[in-house]
Parts: sequence; C-alpha cells; structure tokens
Amino acid sequence: MTGGGTVPPGPAPAPEAGEPTRHARVMEAARRRNVPLATIVVTVAVVVAAYLAGKLLYRLREVVILFVVAGFVTVLLNPLVEALIRWKVRRRGVAVAVVTLWALLVFAGLAVLFGYPLVNGITHLADRLPKYITQAEHGRGWIGHIVRKYHILNWIKRNSPKLVNYAKGLSKPALSVGKGALSLLFALATLFVLVVLMLLEAPRMRDGVLRLMSAERGARYARVGREVRRAVSGYMLGDFITSLIAGLVVFITLVVLGVPFPFLWALWVALVDFLPLVGGALAGIPTVLFAFTHSITAGIVTAVVFLAYTQIENHILNPVVMSRTVRVNPLLVFLAVLVGAEIGSWIGGLFGGFVAALLAIPTAGAIQVLVREVWRSTGPPDARVPAPPAPAPPPVPADSGTSATGGR
Repeated sequence: MTGGGTVPPGPAPAPEAGEPTRHARVMEAARRRNVPLATIVVTVAVVVAAYLAGKLLYRLREVVILFVVAGFVTVLLNPLVEALIRWKVRRRGVAVAVVTLWALLVFAGLAVLFGYPLVNGITHLADRLPKYITQAEHGRGWIGHIVRKYHILNWIKRNSPKLVNYAKGLSKPALSVGKGALSLLFALATLFVLVVLMLLEAPRMRDGVLRLMSAERGARYARVGREVRRAVSGYMLGDFITSLIAGLVVFITLVVLGVPFPFLWALWVALVDFLPLVGGALAGIPTVLFAFTHSITAGIVTAVVFLAYTQIENHILNPVVMSRTVRVNPLLVFLAVLVGAEIGSWIGGLFGGFVAALLAIPTAGAIQVLVREVWRSTGPPDARVPAPPAPAPPPVPADSGTSATGGR
C-alpha cells in the first residue's frame, strides 16, 4: 500500500528450472489416464482443415472448373506446340501464338458454320411469317389445317389475357439469357487467357518441380506424366472418331431424306456427341424435331436412325474405341462417365455435369496409370518391372597423335 492506493500485480513468476511447463503437465496427465491426446488433437485438426478446404473449394467451384477445363485444353494443345518447336519454330512463345491463333480460327470457323445457316433460317422465317399468318387465318396450307383441326384460333381468343400476361413475363427470362451470354463470354475470355499462360509456363513449372526431386524419382514422375498425357490424347482421338461417325450418319440420313441444312445438323451432332453416352441423345432431339417440320416420314426415319445409332455408339463404339485409345476397361469407362456427370452436376449444375462427364474418361485413364504405378512401386522387388538402363556415357576422345591402343 502506498498513499492509500493498491500496488498493481507484477508479472507472473517464471517457472523454476526443474518445474515442468503447462503443456508438459497436460500431456503427462493424459498419459497417466491412457488418453491419446496428441492423436485426438491431430485428428480433429485434420477433419476441420478438410472441412474448411471443402467449403472453400465449393465456394470457388466455378474457378476450379475453369482451371480444370483450361488444364485439359492445355494438355490437348501442348503436343502441337512441341511439334512446332521440334520443326522450325525455336521459341516457345511463337509456337504458342501460332497454336492459339489456329485454335481461335477453328472456333471462329465453327461459329460461322453454325451462325450463317441459322441467320439465313431466321431471315427466311421472318420473310414468310406474314404468309404463314394469312394461311392460319384463312385455313389454307398445312398450318391452316392444323389450326382448323385443333381449333387453335378459338383457344387463342379465349386465353388472350393470359397470353398477354405471359408475353409480358418473358422480359425477365430474356434478361437472364442476356446475363448468361455475357457470363459465357467472360468465361471464354478467362479460359483463353488461362490456356495461353499454361502453355507458356507449364514446362517451367514442371521442370522446377522435377528439379526438387532426386534424379530417379524425377524420371519416374516424368514417365507417369507422359503416360497420363498419352491417355488424355487417346481419349480425344477416340471421341473425335465416334463424333465424326455420328456426324456422317446424320449427314447421309438427312441428305437421303431431303431435309434442309444437312451439313449444319451433322456438324451440330458431331460437336454435341463429344459428350459421352448422352451426347447423342442431346444432339438428336432438336435434329429429329427439325426433320418432323420437313415431313412426318423424315422425322420418323431420323428418330429411328438416331435411336439405333445411339445404342450402337453407347454399347459398342464408345467402349471399344475408348478401350483401344485410352486403354481403359470399358466397364470403367461407363462408370467414370456416370460418376463424373453426377459429381459435376452436384457441384456446378448443368455446366458442371457437362464438363465432368467430358473429363471423366481421361481422368479415369490418368487414375488407372497412377494406380498401376503405385501398385508396381509397392510390389515385391522381384515383381517390379526393371527400370530402363541409363544411357551410356559418351566416349572420351583420344589425344591427338595417339590411337586408342597407343598406350599398350
């Protein structure tokens, strides 16, 4: 006490030299009670970290999907870049620029092939729309026959207030479609930038990671990476073959039936058919509906051709071609697509399911390569496949004026 006040408490005295710390006393108490405290703390920490990582990945799922798609496209385009470098283009930046420019031209060409007939069709419909309306009002032509048979005009007159309200409500979906189109353009631009950066920087990153390993382990992981790239490239080759066959079948069918725009619909089927198993059905529905607008016979024949070809592709072409190119078991191909589509739709909706189903087969091929490598490396020594022999060192040149046996 000084001057009637209280003296503030000083710092806690330090433990003596021989006195155990609080952490040591807690661990000792847990040991005496046979409680694995360290194991419990580590387990809880791992569970919490895994939960937080999962929540973070779910929040960033759109970014993760973009990275996965960009990596997939990079793996596909990298062989072209390497081929240019081996040919005459020595600088990797120039080779990447050439390949990306070629990819952009292909994308623009597909857009023109789709857009030009579509614009022509819409213009043709707009020009003939007054004629169709006149036929419907006077009961002439096939449109008038349908209107007269099903009393469509009477139904429109009875429900005109509802139709007006429904037309007013179409502004919101149209606005959503516009926002979706802008989001798609932004996603495509982001994907393009990611692919270019990965093509430029991926070899440096790969070499940097391999330099951190020992020579033997680095060679092993480089070999596994080559096998994974071969599996992905094989998948794309097999998918391209099946999609090309689907487009040819549709083109021949529509040409024989006289349906307009056969090349456009064949191109549509070939592109959508890249999606395994369900791609044929998704491509076939609008094609069959368009064939029905030409004639009922054309619609029925096109539907039968699509149903037959879809079954043949799903149960014969896809398993056989993929098992030859990706070298994955056909049953694993089927299961990979189903599981990938389900997980992708759960994470990213329709677009996520589409992307996951597209990447399911090369992912299954990569997992098969990794599992085979782990099985091989953890097997008994006599069952392991011997590594390829190291290259022999270059011969040492003999001194000038002496021969190889001159010292004998």
